[in-house]
Parts: sequence; C-alpha cells; structure tokens
Amino acid sequence: MVNTVDLEKLLKKACGLDLTQKVLLGFSGGPDSLYLLDHLIKMGIPVVAAHLNHNLRPESDREAEEATRLAENFGIPIHLSREDVSRYAQEHTLSLEEAARIVRYRFLFTEAERCGAQAVAVAHTADDQVETVMMHLLRGSGLAGLRGMAFRSLPNPWSRQIPLIRPMLRTWRVDIMTYLEANDLSPIYDLSNQDVRFYRNYLRHELIPYLEMKHPHLKERLWQTADILKDDFDVLEKLIDDAWPSCLHDRGKGYLLINRKFFLDQPESIQRGLARRAILSLRPGLVDIDYQTTLLMLEFIRAPSRSGSCDLAAGLRLFLELDHIGITTWEAELPAGASSNQSWPSIENDLDNLTVPGEVEMKNGWRIKATRYSGKDAVTAREEAKLNADPFTAWLDADLLAFPLAVRARLPGDRFHPLGMDSKSLKISDFMINVKLPRRARKEWPLVLSGSSIIWVPGFQIAHPFMITPTTHDVIQLTLRRGMSDITKDRLF
Repeated sequence: MVNTVDLEKLLKKACGLDLTQKVLLGFSGGPDSLYLLDHLIKMGIPVVAAHLNHNLRPESDREAEEATRLAENFGIPIHLSREDVSRYAQEHTLSLEEAARIVRYRFLFTEAERCGAQAVAVAHTADDQVETVMMHLLRGSGLAGLRGMAFRSLPNPWSRQIPLIRPMLRTWRVDIMTYLEANDLSPIYDLSNQDVRFYRNYLRHELIPYLEMKHPHLKERLWQTADILKDDFDVLEKLIDDAWPSCLHDRGKGYLLINRKFFLDQPESIQRGLARRAILSLRPGLVDIDYQTTLLMLEFIRAPSRSGSCDLAAGLRLFLELDHIGITTWEAELPAGASSNQSWPSIENDLDNLTVPGEVEMKNGWRIKATRYSGKDAVTAREEAKLNADPFTAWLDADLLAFPLAVRARLPGDRFHPLGMDSKSLKISDFMINVKLPRRARKEWPLVLSGSSIIWVPGFQIAHPFMITPTTHDVIQLTLRRGMSDITKDRLF
C-alpha cells in the first residue's frame, strides 16, 4: 500500500510537483479521486477540483451536486461544466469512452490554465494501469501502449506547458477502499462503472478476475511489465523525435504531408512510431491506435492503392501526393498552395486572355509567357522543340491556333487530347489523375486554350492536334515560370 509519505515522494520525484503550488484535480467524487483529494489536502497542497457532467446518464446532475458538496466539505473550490458527449462522439466518429476522455481532458486543461494551476492531477490507480495495458495488448499495441500510463506527461495532447500527473499509479484499489472506510469518507459510486458493455468495465469485472483464477499474480506481473517497458519506450521515442522533422514535409490545418522516401528508409519500429506521431498530430487525444490501424497506414505508404487514397480511422484519410503521403481529417479543406513549401501555380480569374507576345500573371509570382518565332527563328525553334525536356515549356504550331489564347482553370466537361493520342481525348479530370497532379492543385491549375480547345497543361503535355511538324512555319513558345527561377516538377511538389 502506498501511504501518504510514499505519495508525497512520488508527487515530488515522479510527478515533478512543487508542493506549495496549486494543483487542479479531476474530481468525480468517486473512491479514487476522493482518496487523492484527501491526501493532497493533508499534505498542504493548494487544490482546485474540477468536475465535468458528461450528460450521459439521468443521475449525472445529482452526481455533480454531490461532487460539489464533497469539495465544499473539504473547503476547496470546484469548477463545474457540462458537455454533450454523445453528440461529440457522433460528430467525431468516436466511441463514447474515447469521446468522454477527450472532452474531459480538454475541460481540465482549460480550467487549469484559467486558474493558474501548475499541473492537472487525475486519480488513475495501479488497477487502471493494468486494465490499460491489458486493453492495449488485446487490441494489438507496441511499446507505446504496453508501457501504460506515465506518472508525468509533458508535453501532452492538451498542453505543452501544463503537465498531466498520475501520482496513484502504484496504489491498488483494494487499499483505496480500506483507507476510505478507515477515514469515514463516503465516495460517489458511478453505476455505469459496472456496465460490462463498456470495454474497460468488461476487463475489470470479467476478464481480469477470470485470468486471476489461473494466475493469481497476474495484475502485479502486468504492472511490472509496464514499468519495465516505459524505459524502453523512452529510448525509442527519442529516435522518433529525431526522425520526425525530416519525415514531416508540410502541415496545415487538418492535414500533414509525409516525406515518403525518408519514411521508407527508416527501420520498421521507427516507421510505426512515425505513423502514430502523424495520427496523433491530427487527433491529439486519441489513444486507441491499434495494430490494424498502424498496419493499414504502413501498407498504404509502402504500396499506395490504385485510387491513391483510403480511409484510416477516427475520421482520418490517407492520400498519395507525388512523392508524399498525406493524412487529413475528413473535415479539412486542402487549398492549393496551402503552404510556402507547396506554392504551385493557380489561376484566380475565370478567364485571362494571353496575347502573343505577352504574358498572364497568376498567384504567388507565377506567370505564363507566350513568344512567337517566324522565319529562320522558327527553324531554330523546331530544333529546340525536338530536344525539349522541360515540362514547363511548350512549343506549338501557330497556324493551328486562334488568337488571343486564354488561360483558365478546368471546368466541368473539359476534355483534352494528350500528345501521342492523336484523335482520342479524355476528361481533363482523368488526365490530372493519370499524371498524378496533386489533388489540392487540380481545381485552380492553369490551362492554356485556343478557342474552346485545351492546348497545354503546363508541367505535363501539349495537345496532340497542335504539335509542331517539319512543315510548321510559325512557332509559339509557352513558358510557365515563377519569377526568374527555373522550375522542375520535383522541386515544385
């Protein structure tokens, strides 16, 4: 049994607390949080309680009132709030357990910041640690799950300044009940904790007791395993920390891009850690990242599907974008040029005329320039066109074009005759998919037209009907440039 002296040592060393500074306690009024509250007060630590009504059960209001009464009996302030957890779970495609956890911690850290608390304390016990390890083991987890919960977490999904502390991870529930009875403390009992339809309750009340009949020291062994693995995890996490900046190519609101080549060059254990890091970057409160979810992400990165995208978990999707793998929330909008690293050409106006000679200016300094070559210059231009390997330069037969040319983005129904396909055409949307133009760039990607015909998709191909031949007398050169720099597709994307 962990006594008050042992708990005080854990608070100082394992949790890193200053015992003279304020702590915010997540307080349900149940046995565990009541036990911790009593000990914190006896140690003279300034405490503020915080209670969230999840609105999941008819008795939730009564329990909030009882929690308030308990806090008042101890003479400490309590912060109350209410949240519709069911709706949050539906909106974010989460289980009720996971939604309640995320909402609860978000509330606790908001209150901690508001009242100037040095840390958020929660009353997870040694039994909770065992249940957590068992849960992750059965769902398929690596070190991140099997190490269980930490005494101190900083940074954590909710704050980079305020630590989350769990000082009771060495305290068993049986000792808590003995202490409460000896000190005449009456906790609130949440009847939903008996409902074995919830996975953790099933483990607590059915599976673990059953296994203990065959293995009486099961819980102690699982707890010791977690204690050993947390040190191994710390070493692996340091390697993942070192790899992450090079793995992350770009990020924005609701999405990030992973450098696929760098990712694949890492050992598989680092790959799994990077995959988890990517998921948690977008779903910070998520804890149930099981083996299948990680495996699906690894398989997609190694061999993307023909569609170039797939659903992952928790409202996340994966997509292929040239040499990068994107991961995005379902609700995210991914605009073209979402960051300075992804500043590709895009056309704003419905239609811009392109005179010859002349140019059209677009976003971020991009421009399409048109030049005419006639006579002897046309002969030289034809020779240059034969050797042209620059996808951002096009050579066309001027006699086949109608002037002025035009520059616009794609429209529904647009078709294109790629070079080499002669009289055959395909939807411009299909062409963009075939050449792996990033999804985010397609909507505003500039197209050059003669009349109603698309004559050039900059960065890719000209249209077959407008190519130059040995009999071409006048040549039109089109170039796409940003400022004065030379552009290649590899550097653009």
